[in-house]
Amino acid sequence: MSRDDIYGSGKAPDGPFEFSEAVAAVFPDMLRRSIPGYAETIEAIGALARRVVRPDTRCYDLGASLGAATLAMRRAIDAPGCRIIAVDNSAAMVRRCREAVLADGSDLPVDVLEADIRTLPMENASMVVMNYTLQFLPPDERPALIRRIRDSLHDGGVFVLSEKVVDTDPAIEAVLADLHLEYKRRNDYSAMEISRKRAALENVLVPDSVPAHLARLRNAGFSHAGVWLRWFNFVSIVAIR
Repeated sequence: MSRDDIYGSGKAPDGPFEFSEAVAAVFPDMLRRSIPGYAETIEAIGALARRVVRPDTRCYDLGASLGAATLAMRRAIDAPGCRIIAVDNSAAMVRRCREAVLADGSDLPVDVLEADIRTLPMENASMVVMNYTLQFLPPDERPALIRRIRDSLHDGGVFVLSEKVVDTDPAIEAVLADLHLEYKRRNDYSAMEISRKRAALENVLVPDSVPAHLARLRNAGFSHAGVWLRWFNFVSIVAIR
């Protein structure tokens, strides 16, 4: 695993954060050191896929990056006739995701597409996953995508949405933000690296609150939705059509 030193080594260009070749090369380490509970979320996605994916349906990994959720589903699904569609709009991520899928031992078919998830046709789905992706879309475009995901699912199908969030209580938000900062320090990110990455993500990653996510899911027509995993200001939500 290559170490993430992008914001400490001068590899990252000035300007907004983007999913470049340099980011793709160190992405597993970046996730491990930046997102508390990420590995547990991936493990839980596999466990859920084993329970809910139906025969002859599709599973979608939207914003698949290097394919961690795709592989978790692939290794867990035992229902026949299924197919996974992994989608990302970063060419660097797609190339590495394809390599990871080819290196994996499972026989379940996976299509890795370079595409915009906002216009991707989706149908016949029993499970859709979106890990830390919605937060990068313009807020006014989020409701339509969530509705399209809901419409693509069979009744009883599940949508897993993982996101960084902000708390509606400013005092709690300050505590969570401080705990996350300490988490990154414990994982050997320097103050300069933390500051530079925060500046790069400003107005690129725009988080919502948990109530806002749940309201959007209800408005899209999901019958049930709730937080199933949380660590500091990082949550994963399960919604059921």
